[in-house]
Amino acid sequence: MGINKKSLRDFLKLLKAYLFILLYIPHLIVALRKKYHLLIMSDVEQLKKKIKINLNDFSALVYLLHNDRYYRTLFYYRVGPIISALIGWWRPGDRYFTISPNCKIGKGVVFSHPYSTIINAKEIGDNFSFIHLTTIGQIDERRATIGNNVVLGANVNIIGDVKIGNNVIIGAGSVVVKDLPDNCIAAGNPAKVIRFIDQISS
Repeated sequence: MGINKKSLRDFLKLLKAYLFILLYIPHLIVALRKKYHLLIMSDVEQLKKKIKINLNDFSALVYLLHNDRYYRTLFYYRVGPIISALIGWWRPGDRYFTISPNCKIGKGVVFSHPYSTIINAKEIGDNFSFIHLTTIGQIDERRATIGNNVVLGANVNIIGDVKIGNNVIIGAGSVVVKDLPDNCIAAGNPAKVIRFIDQISS
């Protein structure tokens, strides 16, 4: 039986993360605080599914902190600007992935290579999924409100005071400038509902 190269790669990354675990003692202490623990671990629970070896939540957190600069951006968002300034200066997140501290995001964020992404919504629900070139921006202080179980394709732009319902998929390259209802797939510029669906599994 051949060696699974992706599993071996991730195992070596885990070993390396544990070799440098002292760098992350402040992060791990913060993650244990009740104020942050639930949201941090909900993200870890979702993101560890992309790792090709089975990890418990603690090992997955160590792995992500060391190996994923995008995850560190999300982690620092979760703990707030003051704590992130204190513990994050020597292991920063990605400078091309920005989450506004004024944005409220629910449990279980999922992303893949969110390069050149700006998240500046008013509120986002649970199980939010997105990839690169996502822009959620504001117009005259008006920002979007996004429901639960929303999935964004690449290069999606959501601008202004729009409301996006629960269980919505928005296709790549879409520009959302009007409200979208629950349980739909939308795409286009401007984005329009393509069809309705019964449910999107999270």
